[in-house]
Amino acid sequence: MMNCELLATCSALGFLEGDTYHKEPDCLESVKDLIRYLRHEDETRDIRQQLGAAQILQNDLLPIIIQYPEDKQLFDAVIRLMVNLTQPALVCFGKLPQDASFRHHFLQTVSYLQAYKEAFASDKVFGVLSEKLYDLLQLDWEQRQEEDNLLIERILLLVRNVLHVPADPDEEKNIDDDANIHDRVLWAVHISGMDDLLKFLASSQSEQQWSLHVLEIISLMFRDQNPEQLTSAGQTRSAKERGTDMAELDVLRQKELAERKGRILQRSSRHSRFGGCYIIQGLKSIGDRDVVLHKGLHNVKNYTHDLGKEVRRVPKRQQRARDGEGTPRRSALNVRVFLKEFCTDFLENCYNRLMYLVKDHLIREKAQQHDETYYLWAMAFFMAFNRASSFHPQLVSETVGVRTFHFIEQSLTNYYEMMLMNKKEATSWSRRMHLALKAYQELLMTMHEMDHSQEEAVRNSSHILKNNIFYMMEYRELFLTLFRKFDERRQPRSFLKDLVETTHLFLKMMEKFCKGRNNVMVQIKKRKKPQASTATSNLQSRTPEELDEMWPKLAEHLSKCIEGSEPLPEDVVPFDAASEVPLEEQRADAMVRIQDSLLAGRTPEALSLLHSAREVWPEGDVFGSSSLAPDEEVELLKRIFFANLPRPAAPDDPEEAAEEEEIAEEELASVRVSEKEFNFLDYLKRFASANVVKAYILLFKNYQQNSTHTNHCVVKMLHRIAHDLKMEALLFQLSVFCLFNRLLSDPASGAYKELVTFAKYIVGKFFALASSNKKAYVELLFWKNSAVVREMTEGYGVLREGEGSNSRKTCQWTEAEEEELRELYYKYKEVEGEDVLNSILAHLKNHNRTHKQVAKQLVRLGLASSMRDFPHKQKGTRIVLWTQDQEVELQRLFEEFQGTDDVLGHVMRHITAKRSKARIIEKLLSMGLVSDRKELYKKRKRKPGCFDGNNSMFPKDFGVPDLDEVNEEEEEEDELDSEDEEEPAWEDGDSDMCHRLLDGQVNKKGAAPSDRDSQELIQSLQQEGLSGPLQWLQSCLKRTADDREEDGCAQPVPLVPLSEENEDAMEHKGFQKLLRIVGVRAPANEQESFWRIPAKLNPEQLRRLAASIALQGLAVEAKDHPAEEDVLEAEEPRSLIPEKEKSMQLPLGPKRTRVISSDEHESDSQGSSEEDGPRPAGKRKCLRIEEEEED
Repeated sequence: MMNCELLATCSALGFLEGDTYHKEPDCLESVKDLIRYLRHEDETRDIRQQLGAAQILQNDLLPIIIQYPEDKQLFDAVIRLMVNLTQPALVCFGKLPQDASFRHHFLQTVSYLQAYKEAFASDKVFGVLSEKLYDLLQLDWEQRQEEDNLLIERILLLVRNVLHVPADPDEEKNIDDDANIHDRVLWAVHISGMDDLLKFLASSQSEQQWSLHVLEIISLMFRDQNPEQLTSAGQTRSAKERGTDMAELDVLRQKELAERKGRILQRSSRHSRFGGCYIIQGLKSIGDRDVVLHKGLHNVKNYTHDLGKEVRRVPKRQQRARDGEGTPRRSALNVRVFLKEFCTDFLENCYNRLMYLVKDHLIREKAQQHDETYYLWAMAFFMAFNRASSFHPQLVSETVGVRTFHFIEQSLTNYYEMMLMNKKEATSWSRRMHLALKAYQELLMTMHEMDHSQEEAVRNSSHILKNNIFYMMEYRELFLTLFRKFDERRQPRSFLKDLVETTHLFLKMMEKFCKGRNNVMVQIKKRKKPQASTATSNLQSRTPEELDEMWPKLAEHLSKCIEGSEPLPEDVVPFDAASEVPLEEQRADAMVRIQDSLLAGRTPEALSLLHSAREVWPEGDVFGSSSLAPDEEVELLKRIFFANLPRPAAPDDPEEAAEEEEIAEEELASVRVSEKEFNFLDYLKRFASANVVKAYILLFKNYQQNSTHTNHCVVKMLHRIAHDLKMEALLFQLSVFCLFNRLLSDPASGAYKELVTFAKYIVGKFFALASSNKKAYVELLFWKNSAVVREMTEGYGVLREGEGSNSRKTCQWTEAEEEELRELYYKYKEVEGEDVLNSILAHLKNHNRTHKQVAKQLVRLGLASSMRDFPHKQKGTRIVLWTQDQEVELQRLFEEFQGTDDVLGHVMRHITAKRSKARIIEKLLSMGLVSDRKELYKKRKRKPGCFDGNNSMFPKDFGVPDLDEVNEEEEEEDELDSEDEEEPAWEDGDSDMCHRLLDGQVNKKGAAPSDRDSQELIQSLQQEGLSGPLQWLQSCLKRTADDREEDGCAQPVPLVPLSEENEDAMEHKGFQKLLRIVGVRAPANEQESFWRIPAKLNPEQLRRLAASIALQGLAVEAKDHPAEEDVLEAEEPRSLIPEKEKSMQLPLGPKRTRVISSDEHESDSQGSSEEDGPRPAGKRKCLRIEEEEED
């Protein structure tokens, strides 16, 4: 029953008297009230249902717009109300309701929408809408108001909503060539001239914003149409069509004759009550006796024990996907003729421009969600119409190109991933995937048609397109991927049909393209896994005595290489340009590579690496200066050879480390792109797999419903596998033979000659093989791969003998090892909380066995049923897309663990959908939760004693501070994809450590920068007139300290020079050197323009830095002479003297330490001098300011 207020509002609209509608004075206000009521309706859409039951749209709203189109306000309000009332039911309810009561409301709303659509099937209604739309489009942009644009959009939305209403199959049981409600609406659109306005909107340059609305309306207009049938509308039937109809009629006639003959044979001369009683010998009943049949002999073949049993119910999630396409029907002739003319005009004047605009909106993300489906539909439909009518490739040139192939391939991949993730909407994603496949199929068919064009330019364009498509690996692998991932529970048979036909066309075009060409080059991509770092360094495995024995030969060889008697390799690269690690941080790795080359005896490679590294990193002469004498260069390599360089620590469990490496294979594996010569048969072998054959057999089972072309595509592929590849044994499967039996016993088998011939060929091959291999009958029970096929045809044991390129010798187990394995298995299989395989491997005498080998042997011995009893722990996943709930969970976990030392580790342990580190970091960056991935690095405490031993190789003036001068509890940064084990400081602080490591050997000028160096630097800057920039730097440090103390949080602060003097100073090398000493970070990449004060410096440290700049400047002015010890140190030669070498440890800190002098701690320096040893007079204590390394 209608609500009282709603009833009163509807009564105030007016009344209909005959064909004349009389509106009430409050008609406009009543319409606005109805809009307000709809805005506040409940989740059952009660207001909408009450208005539909009262037929307000049919009896009031449509008569109002027909009789009062001049009343602008009333017309706008009524159009707005009708747009709301005609919204699709899915939009109103959000999704298809699962609850029974809500499903009832949903279906009721759909029924009202179908009644609305019937009311709109009037040329008067569309005539008014067309006239109003025409008047609005006549207005120039200067005269058109915002209300006019809104009315244009609402009229287009109203037409879209009316055309979107689905047909009622129970009510519309029309035959072909009869007009249903949708046809009547289309005819009203044509009579009113609305179709011409749509073509104008699609082709006009000034109406580009309506392109998506127009394309959506056009797609709904042609919803039930077939482009091939549409092209033949109004024409006489061709000989091909008549032949097709005659073949279908012949098949039906043969079936009818066979059924009639069967009924005659089933008739018995005796009465039906006395049909007889028979015993079927060899077929046992429930007991030990033979089955007794109480029916006629004609029913013996159909007898089975399953008669009378209830059909097993298949769970809903296991049921096959249903085809969304209903029974195809043909519209009325006049409608088809009008639509054919519309398609012709649209292709000639609108298609290219409209598709360009829609593609631009999709790329720029100006469209709504899933609007690309209309683009894919339009591409498939109009290109098929153009190909079937009179093929003109220039009419569809906008959608024929490599970019279109790429767009469709990306859409297919995206739809498939979403179909797997969003299982509730898997049907919708499957339909979108089918649309993309149809568009891809039509692109290939257009290219195939271009090959047969009479114009040479068109044929050349097709050749170029095929060359690009066949060259790219993604397009060649697309069909293989779709077959392997095909799931009949989510994808209907129509999708499989189009996939088979598209694959057939692709292979046909590729075979023709390769024929007659000797060398066709294609692109291949191989994933190269990153090589695991060595578990232990070669130095640790060699004693000092062995190193002393090796060096004389290496020195002699090095001398020859330096003299030029032996050529040096030229392809040595000391750094990885594609690595995420900055170039300056790869110096340490280059040093390790030089040492590894020397230890391996590759002296030319070591010398070439040294020279190349010297050119890449000339700063500070870390790898020696270019003017080094041959003896000095040999001495430098000697010190590198004997140096105890820090290396990554060995993982505790090598197998676990290998598994961890496989987790991030997707992110870490580098893709190597190369070219190779293409072989069509090698490519065809990729289709010879059980998954592909299963998909083809599944479509083969519907051979009676398939078209002749579909059956030909199926048999052609199976024939390629069986005949061309000589792998007919791949089809030796019981279900396939049952299908062949049904085909051969089909009364209408004469209409399927190609299928029958192939079936006989496969069956004959099987019996020929069975005569020599008696196990072939058992093999019928299983699907087979290529290895089993080879064993069936060539003999069992061929692979185990090691023949062939891909075969591997199986690991042999002795009887003693098998007995040991049994004992260990019985001992540890009942132990709770422990992995059986791990326990067995830990106690096996042969330590070379792997998890997989032990598991396989347990299966062979019968101790385990299958390999599934030992599941592999999956620690990662390749899921890329994130749902909204997962994003909310990620944000919650990040906020919860934000203050901990290992934010990323805690998030990875607690997140529900497991992902790799790289994926989580990438998502946190995209969500804006962190600005730099460095914020997610783990902060650890450094363990002392990591670089013990062999410290005597470095001299006193080596530029490396003592261990007691280094803070042993500095924090270290974890690399992006590092394991959970601690990484050495070599990778984190390599840019400074590498310099300190060999600075004393190759730097002829002095050691690391000292307090005096910074004073001299400030003095030189003041003498050059940079006192102003120094004061500006000091004020910036103080201001940043005050801001951080006030806000309580720290962010990197850029140093922005506003004056010309400060800008020049920022480009001065000396001033930049001072900035580095102070701790200011240089721009990390090309996206940064300014130097930045790191976030790790607290306010106290910033104030000390600012004070040190001023104090050092004053100290430099007041100090006339340096300390006596400094003078002696300056006079001491910097050459490498073995007598002055001193044992010392390498620094452990992963962060740089900046030495800043301070007068405030002079008393502390004096107090600690007694413990640490004598210090130079007047030398202030060094304050170390940590600066976080930036990537």
